[in-house]
Amino acid sequence: MNRKQIGALIQQVGIIPSVRVASADDARFAAESISQGGIPIVEIAMTVPGAVQVISALVKSAPRMVIGAGGILDAETARRCLAVGAMFLTTDALVPEVVECAKMHDAVVFPGALTPTEVIAAWRAGSDFVKVVPCSAMGGERYIQYLKTALVDVPLIAAGGVNQQTAAEYMAAGATALGIGEALIPWDAVAGRQSNRIRELARRFLSFVETARRENGRNAGHVAAHQAPVLALKEA
Repeated sequence: MNRKQIGALIQQVGIIPSVRVASADDARFAAESISQGGIPIVEIAMTVPGAVQVISALVKSAPRMVIGAGGILDAETARRCLAVGAMFLTTDALVPEVVECAKMHDAVVFPGALTPTEVIAAWRAGSDFVKVVPCSAMGGERYIQYLKTALVDVPLIAAGGVNQQTAAEYMAAGATALGIGEALIPWDAVAGRQSNRIRELARRFLSFVETARRENGRNAGHVAAHQAPVLALKEA
């Protein structure tokens, strides 16, 4: 898959599971469970022991999954991840050298940002998406709604505080996708090898995204219907 196709898939699925666990075995288990739950995307955080090797193994064992690397801090780490097959890179702040590295290798990249100034800077740097993190610290879905109103053309990924109670609200507020960690991949579920639990959570979050998008489309249709007569009057 090329950069455009990967970006389109991320936008279509609407969920980027972030795997931040204690071991390489835990990471592989989490990724496999997520995939079985219907989410063909996973981000392996660099805090996972042997993260680059985990990415390499997953790229080989799960060729239908889009495997990404999270928490990249420098270009060298970015290059190592891309060399073993990572298809997207994420950061927790704007690291220009990582964005440039991703662009050079035709990989999707979405740096972290928080303030409007940071979001604009990340977008102008050539990012595919901008990850707003941590959302919960800035007012949650209301903050995403504010950013989206001001920055209509910037595709935002809401991360940091997304859970079952807030997922649909973030999507309704205008998020393109959601970055989800422990709420989707509970540590105790990983430790207890509760694959069924993670698969069920994956299906549940996919349902939240689908329902919110359907409702957004319905609301947009109502707005258009109410606006049509007004436009006709103006034309007349």
